[in-house]
Amino acid sequence: MGAIAPLRLRPLEIGDLLDETFRMYRRHFFLFAGLSVILSIPSAALTGFSYYSLFNTVLRQPNAAPDLGALASVLLAYGVGLVITVALLPFLYGAVTYAACESALGRPVTPAGVFSGVLRHYFALLGYGLLIGLMAIVFCLIPLWIWIWVSWAVVMPVMFIENVGLGAAMGRSWRLVEGRWWRTFLILFLMFVLSYVVSVALSAFITLGQTLLQLVFSRVAVLWISGATTVIVSSLVDPVIQIALVLIYFDLRVRREGLDLFQLAQRVTAPLPAP
Repeated sequence: MGAIAPLRLRPLEIGDLLDETFRMYRRHFFLFAGLSVILSIPSAALTGFSYYSLFNTVLRQPNAAPDLGALASVLLAYGVGLVITVALLPFLYGAVTYAACESALGRPVTPAGVFSGVLRHYFALLGYGLLIGLMAIVFCLIPLWIWIWVSWAVVMPVMFIENVGLGAAMGRSWRLVEGRWWRTFLILFLMFVLSYVVSVALSAFITLGQTLLQLVFSRVAVLWISGATTVIVSSLVDPVIQIALVLIYFDLRVRREGLDLFQLAQRVTAPLPAP
């Protein structure tokens, strides 16, 4: 992918930020969607397998004695799939974020560059993802988890753009969001609502497709395909949130640090091209 113009920094109203998110996604649809879909394939396969195993062990023989050998095989497959999913977690959520950061900075984005960029922060991204997941399990009060997660919302953009570790990125995100928590929360809430609406619309096509597939394939095959396609559809929508987080990061820096003025000063002082 060739070089592109950097994001024009300016204070973004909520409507402008939502519009810019979808504009960036449309402009680089094949890059963002391709990364997200490819990295979600292992999770899609695992979900499809879970639908298949549920049909075989519960729906097909509800009153039969459990087959311990089959149950052990299913649990082993789940364990392997879980390990693979966790190992890919930094790429699953970091790849699109990194590509959006590079695109916003006007740098060329390639699959090799994305892989290298995520790999440099692999363990920090893994720790961040596991920490967020662990807090969701440990904290009984969901509002407390939401408050902390919103405060850490721009951790990944900070890591990639400012090239810092996890601890520094968490502190930096907290300071950027501080005083603008409710605005950040509202933007993310609206993005999740829009993503949900799009997912529901796409799921309607999946439901129609399942009806047609039942005319050709067995019920087991349809269940497997259904589980896998549900994850694939989700992967097409996920980049919207990740792009929005990158734009929120730049908007917070513009409002707090005058980053747009710094960009303007760089353009003014840049040497003119030779005649």
